[in-house]
Amino acid sequence: MLPYKPYSLNLRGRLVTLERPWVMGIVNITPDSFYRGSRVTDEQTLIERVSQMLDAGADVLDLGACSTRPGSEQVSAQGEMERLQWALDIVRRLAPDAILSVDTYRADVARRCVEEWGVDIINDISGGTLDAAMFETVAQLRVPYVMMHMRGTPDTMSSLTDYDDVTADVLQWMARRIDELRQMGVADVIADPGFGFAKTMEQNYEMLARLEAFHALDAPLLVGVSRKRMIYTPLGCMADEALNGTTIVNTMALERGAHILRVHDVRAAVEAVKLTALLRQHSANYHE
Repeated sequence: MLPYKPYSLNLRGRLVTLERPWVMGIVNITPDSFYRGSRVTDEQTLIERVSQMLDAGADVLDLGACSTRPGSEQVSAQGEMERLQWALDIVRRLAPDAILSVDTYRADVARRCVEEWGVDIINDISGGTLDAAMFETVAQLRVPYVMMHMRGTPDTMSSLTDYDDVTADVLQWMARRIDELRQMGVADVIADPGFGFAKTMEQNYEMLARLEAFHALDAPLLVGVSRKRMIYTPLGCMADEALNGTTIVNTMALERGAHILRVHDVRAAVEAVKLTALLRQHSANYHE
């Protein structure tokens, strides 16, 4: 088991240290996300979902209003912003001090969410490739930026899985992009290898097995595998039956030093964090 390395993030002037792995709860303000149980389309459901996640121990909530499921209808920037505006108004009233992330690849949407609703983190599935203005925008906003690896678009990524060495290729791509961001003054970059995005099932598990290689980026490492195809396909089930598999893979990621787990099911992930921390503590004691 790898030692856990804490990182600090500047959240709108407040320095917060990840003394232990964080759990990021997924809140999908969409009618068509791949996991039906995560979809929120009315106020009462949103309030219940957010309250449940915070009560279960979520450290941050990640709100998304544009599904990245292959084949889903891509909402316009205006439509995405309207959904987020509706949701952020409710969440900020319900939990004004909650740490909020917005899952968007659009720079204008990111800017409005930060400037008008005090969003703390921007989570970009495209790593800045789908909107050329994203890096400059994040640098100006001075908020932590989750940079995920993806090739192409959600509709084309499944055909773009030709790597010489998936871990080395993704790591090299991320290192270049993170260096570019740091040169632009972005102090807090969170690295997400992009499990399930332009990777085959075998490539996903190869990256998971070699996850420790990504610590060379010297950035907090986010892992998002919750209920994905890489879990439910080998188990012969569907996304709504993949909680146990998700918890197992999340635990594998924690053992390899993950700093943030992005999940649909907060309580299970919080429990995995607590139990893995106990094992890490006693492993360290044993080796002293």
